[in-house]
Amino acid sequence: MEKHAPVAHPIETLLQRRWSPRAFDPRPVERAVLLRLLEAARWAPSSFNEQPWRYIVTSQEDPERLKEAQSVLSPGNAWATKAPVLVCTVAQLTFARNGKPNRHAFHDVGAASENLLLQATALGLFGHQMAGFDVEKARAVFQVPEGYEPVAMMALGYPAALETLTEEQRTYEQRTRARRPVEEFVFDGRFGNAIEKKTG
Repeated sequence: MEKHAPVAHPIETLLQRRWSPRAFDPRPVERAVLLRLLEAARWAPSSFNEQPWRYIVTSQEDPERLKEAQSVLSPGNAWATKAPVLVCTVAQLTFARNGKPNRHAFHDVGAASENLLLQATALGLFGHQMAGFDVEKARAVFQVPEGYEPVAMMALGYPAALETLTEEQRTYEQRTRARRPVEEFVFDGRFGNAIEKKTG
């Protein structure tokens, strides 16, 4: 299912096509394809080029580990158990260069993950990032060491038909995509001073 964003200003088609579906086909994601997604993440920008992102990947290649990964999801994300790949994104909380706190770590993990998701979209796959998971259980299941923090869970795979979802989930999937307009989040010179709509 394609679900292009209804944009107010022209943007690249790849950006319009990227969205977060819930209907995943259980067919495996080839290892070579998965590595292409992770290579895209690798080339994201980061503060001082620290690359604080870590990706813990579980897939159908190891059903037991995939089941463990599924166990950290909140009940509302049960649909993600059909995805053939689950990823836990993790942030390194301090700079490797000096041991000081890296307040940009979560930002940089997000940038890398967006690279990954755009590459997935380009290859006919989709990803859905989830905040709904048990952080402490994830820390234990994925053996995340001190100094690192689980950020999000991500389902990856090929799209499936809407009929694979519950009626409630199908209704949600078919809603028109929406975002607040640029004028609500872009300020001119100072916070709260809305940028003017200008064309031409």
